Amino acid sequence: MKPHIHSAPLPKRRYFMSLALAAGLTFALQPGQGWAQGHPEEVKIAVIVPLSGPWARSGELHVKGAQLAVEDINKAGGIKALGGAKIKLISVDAGDTVEKAKNAAQRMLADEPDLAGATGAFASSFTLAITEMTERAKLPFLTLSYSDHINDRGFHYVFQTSPTANAQAAVTLPILEKLSSEATGKPPKTVGIIMDNTASPASFTKEMRESGFKKAGMELVMDEVFTPPLSDATSMVQRLRNTRPDLVFMLSTNIPDTKLVLEKMNEMRLGQGRIPVVTNGGHMGAPELLKVLDKSILEGVMVVIANWSGKGHEDINDAFRKRFNEPWMPQDSVSTYGDIWLFKEAIEKAGSADRVKVAEAIRAFDTREGAAKYYAGGHLKFDEKGRRVGAETVVLQWIDGEPLPVYPPNLAVREPVWPKK
Repeated sequence: MKPHIHSAPLPKRRYFMSLALAAGLTFALQPGQGWAQGHPEEVKIAVIVPLSGPWARSGELHVKGAQLAVEDINKAGGIKALGGAKIKLISVDAGDTVEKAKNAAQRMLADEPDLAGATGAFASSFTLAITEMTERAKLPFLTLSYSDHINDRGFHYVFQTSPTANAQAAVTLPILEKLSSEATGKPPKTVGIIMDNTASPASFTKEMRESGFKKAGMELVMDEVFTPPLSDATSMVQRLRNTRPDLVFMLSTNIPDTKLVLEKMNEMRLGQGRIPVVTNGGHMGAPELLKVLDKSILEGVMVVIANWSGKGHEDINDAFRKRFNEPWMPQDSVSTYGDIWLFKEAIEKAGSADRVKVAEAIRAFDTREGAAKYYAGGHLKFDEKGRRVGAETVVLQWIDGEPLPVYPPNLAVREPVWPKK
């Protein structure tokens, strides 16, 4: 005989189940339980940069800028559209090779599947590899890397906040011609290049080599390319001394190589303003340079760069110095500070931390308010390729131990000086 099982009639069972469900929902919707209202308690944003190897110092400065932004946003109430959700920063070491950067991106995406966005990888070669991974994951990625190839691939989720290397190169020569003419009465006629073979210097010099020098009436009299890390700069600087160009582009992408070249130039009596030196990249304004080079060796060196803290950034600059005991807020830091605020504003606009919706909000930006003020040019808008519209090129100059913005005028704190031979 089968056992007799007592059960409530079907209508009563439905009634009891409805009561239980209602009680559960009442509990779930108690005030303060943000997850039940569709709001996360925290929103994760990653900064993926080299934190080991020769680019580690620049990576550290990127993280510091992002940390300060996270602290400022969270202190101000977090993301209001998500019920005050706090931002959590995820720092990822991209390593010191392209392959390591790619693997780091893969691990980041696997370990943090709920990321709302990411920023970083100032080294263009690393950014190219990392964004291959983030694009597939539809993760919005902000970068100040300069290479034109980054946004020539038809990607939908990569946003370049800097002017590209070609764009920087296009405006650099006219600026240098103007400075030289004002200081010496004539534009430079001969030029030399010392550069490494990474993506950013290659992009920066591409247009110059193809047509820029010719249009400017300049002759390229020396052209030295090396693979980092550099072990000895003697032969390159010896050729520089033999050719004595009117200016030299010294385009290394890390501090150790920069140190070797500038010290060798000083040793051969080519430094300290004897030949105008034009450099490129965030590391050329890093405080770390003063720990490895005497300020006299850096005097007069010009830096073509995508961003810097200058006029209008006094408050954030002071806060950064006090918080991290740094002498100034460089490109690396002010850019990631702006990036975190950009993500915050995009999430507010989207009303969601969903990465696809965040990317859509970024593409819809067209403003000069909020996060826009942390980027040179002050305009936050991206074109169909993901490049920032109106991105200005900044020129710094090392003066008495500090890299100061001398161009554009709305950011400049000093007048530029053309070093004389």
